[in-house]
Amino acid sequence: MTPLRVVAVASEIYPIIKTGGLADVVGALPIALHACGIETRTLVPGYPDVLAALPAAEVLLEWAHLHGGPVRLLGGSHAGLDLLVLDAPHLFARPGNPYAGPDGRDWPDNGVRFAALSRMAAEIGRGAVRSFVPDIVHAHDWQAGLAPAYLHYAGGPRPCTVMTVHNMAFQGKFPPEMLDAFGLPSRSFTIHGVEYYGMVGFLKAGLQFADRITTVSPTYAVEIQQDEGGMGLGGLLRERSKVLSGILNGIDSSVWNPQTDPHIAARFSASELQSRAANKAALQRRLGLEASPDALLLGVISRLSWQKGLDLLLENVSAIVNQGMQLALLGSGDPDLERGYQAAAKANPGRMAVVIGYDEALAHLIQAGSDALVVPSRFEPCGLTQLCALRYGAVPIVSGVGGLADTVIDVAEADMAGGAPTGFRFAPVTVESLAGALRRAAGFFPDKQAWRRLQLNGMSTDVSWRDRAGQYAALYRDAVASRQNQS
Repeated sequence: MTPLRVVAVASEIYPIIKTGGLADVVGALPIALHACGIETRTLVPGYPDVLAALPAAEVLLEWAHLHGGPVRLLGGSHAGLDLLVLDAPHLFARPGNPYAGPDGRDWPDNGVRFAALSRMAAEIGRGAVRSFVPDIVHAHDWQAGLAPAYLHYAGGPRPCTVMTVHNMAFQGKFPPEMLDAFGLPSRSFTIHGVEYYGMVGFLKAGLQFADRITTVSPTYAVEIQQDEGGMGLGGLLRERSKVLSGILNGIDSSVWNPQTDPHIAARFSASELQSRAANKAALQRRLGLEASPDALLLGVISRLSWQKGLDLLLENVSAIVNQGMQLALLGSGDPDLERGYQAAAKANPGRMAVVIGYDEALAHLIQAGSDALVVPSRFEPCGLTQLCALRYGAVPIVSGVGGLADTVIDVAEADMAGGAPTGFRFAPVTVESLAGALRRAAGFFPDKQAWRRLQLNGMSTDVSWRDRAGQYAALYRDAVASRQNQS
C-alpha cells in the first residue's frame, strides 16, 4: 500500500509547547499513524520554545513578507516527530503562552498570527515544499481553520482536507474588517464562506470547506449537531453530517505507563497492584494530607472552569469531607474558582489540598496515588485525564457527556453496556447528581475486592492510539479515494 503523506497543522504540540489536551493529541497521533503507513509532518508556529527544540533546523522556504514581516519555513525533528515550523518573529517571538501575553490577555493580533499558520499550511498543500507534497492537510481546531478555506479559494489542484474539532467552545471569531489582512477574497464573506454572524469565523471556515470533519469522540459528534452543543454551528454540522465522524482520542501509552513512569513513587502493573499503595502515601505526604490508607482519596487534574464543572465539585466539598473522603486538586483557570478552592483547602487542612498551576510530575502522582479521579464536566469532547486514570487504576467518577460517556462504563450499567464496569457516571450535570455519584463511590470503596475489580477492568482497557490511529488512516484513504473518483 502506497504511504499517504499528511501535513497536520496545530497551534501546540507535546512535548514542546502545551496548554491542554490538543497538544497531547497532536504530539501522539503522528507517531501512531506511522504504523498505519501514514507519513506525517506537523506544521506549528515558531514560538521560542519550538525554535529552541530544533537547533539544527533546515530552511525550506523563505518569504520576504507574510502578514506583516519576513518568514521562513523550517524543517526538523524532535522527540520522534517530524516538524515544519513557521518562523515568523513578528508573530511568534514573544513571551507568554501561545495565545496570550504574560498579563493573561489574548494577543490582539491572534487572527493574523493564526491566519499566517493556515496560509502556510495551504501553500505546503499546494506543493511549496517539493520534497513533501501532501495528500492530506489535517487542520486541528480554530487556529488552523482557515487552511481549507485558503485551498478552496486558491482554486486548482489541491490535497484533501480534514478538520478536527477538539472543542466547539473555542471558535476564533474576528472582525470583518480583517478580511483583507487575512488575505481572503471579498467573495468569501458570505454565509457559505467564512462569514459567521457578521464575523470572520476560523472554525466555521474549516467546517464549511473541509472534505472530512472529525471530532474526538462519537458521542460528541452527535452532541455538536444539536443547537446547544453546536454553539452556533449545529445547523452547519447537520448539513455536513455525512462527512462528520467521531474518533476517540487515545493517550501516549509510553508517557502514561505506571510500569515505567519516572514521576511516581512506586511503579506498578495490574499484576502488582498492591505496589500502588505507596503512591497514595507519597501523594498524601507531598500535599500535607492525613496519612490515611482507608480514606477515599479523590484526585482532580483540570482547568478550573465552568465547562469542567469545577464549580459543582466546589459545592460538594463539605459533603466530601463529612463523608471521610480526601481531595487533591491540581489546576488553574477562573480566578473565583481558584480562590474558592484555596479557601476550602485552608478550611479543611489534612483533608483537602489544592495546587494552583500545572505540574507534570504531580499530575502523574495524582493519577498513580488517587483512589478515584473526578471529571464533572458540563461538556467534554473527549477528555484525556479519565483515560490516564483508567490506565493507572484511579477509578473515574465522570459526568455522562461526550467522550466521558464513551470511555467509562458505570457499575450499574455494565450489563446494558455489554462490558465490564470501570467507574461511576452521573447525569444530569448538577450539584446533586455529582453528590450522588460521590456517595455511590464512597459506599463502594470499603469493599476492597470489588474496588480492585474496577481498577483491573480499567487497566485492561485499551486507551492507546493503536485502534484510533487506524480509524484516522482509513478516513484519510477514503477521502483521497473519493477525491480521485470525482476528478
